[in-house]
Amino acid sequence: MTASEPEPEPGRRPEPESEPERAPGTQRPDPEPAREPAPPPDPEPTPGPDPHPAPWRRPATAPLLTLAAVCAALFAAVALTVSLRHGAPLAPERAALHWSTAHHGEPLRSLARALTATGSGPVPYLLVVLAGLMAGRGAAGRLRAVICAVAVLAIGQAIRYGLMELLARPRPPAAVWASYASGYAFPSGHATTSALAAGILAWGIARRARPSVARTWCVVLALWAAGVGLTRVYLSVHWPGDVLAGWLLAATLLALALLLEPFACPRRNSPVPPSHRAHSHE
Repeated sequence: MTASEPEPEPGRRPEPESEPERAPGTQRPDPEPAREPAPPPDPEPTPGPDPHPAPWRRPATAPLLTLAAVCAALFAAVALTVSLRHGAPLAPERAALHWSTAHHGEPLRSLARALTATGSGPVPYLLVVLAGLMAGRGAAGRLRAVICAVAVLAIGQAIRYGLMELLARPRPPAAVWASYASGYAFPSGHATTSALAAGILAWGIARRARPSVARTWCVVLALWAAGVGLTRVYLSVHWPGDVLAGWLLAATLLALALLLEPFACPRRNSPVPPSHRAHSHE
């Protein structure tokens, strides 16, 4: 201990050293707050169904025109063959008739009659009405879509009936029929009508459902339309060429009808957000 420093008195605690004087107007620095631990990273979201599926987009005009032209050309080739042969069946058609007449047992005959009944009458029209209700938006939009869908089916049936009367192809002999039929054979009315109804309903589903759901229903509807057409051959009331022509005619009409979709379901202009309107006036 040096001489300059005074010795503390016995029994007295040493006073703490005073803080250095601060300049006037300065504040004591706040103590640094304790840092909170960082929250754990959020787990990666698991993939699930998209709540906002991609909207339906009509195929481009060029592919639709190409499909319509190809199907129309194939239909014309089948119709020309039937006309040049004056309705006489080809060898594969006669073979199909012989096979069907040999397999008219139960329960296949009853099942075929039940399935073929769905290809005409009110069922196809109920399906296209459902398609219009699904495709339209709002009361006016649904009414417009229903009218257009029913019109496509009715026009298709009228064209089919005109071609049937024009070509006047006889049906197979009535003695081998397993179900009632009337009129001429070419093209098959059940095959044309069921294919048109299936295509129109698939369009309505595609405008409302997710793409995966729409594809599933397209397959189901295609199988239904194919089954209706095949029952006409199984029941021995149509030649296979009649059914093939009905499918080709329906595919042609459906491709052309899709070109008129903007008329059936016009797109509404989406409203401009308020923020965009505010920026546009600045």
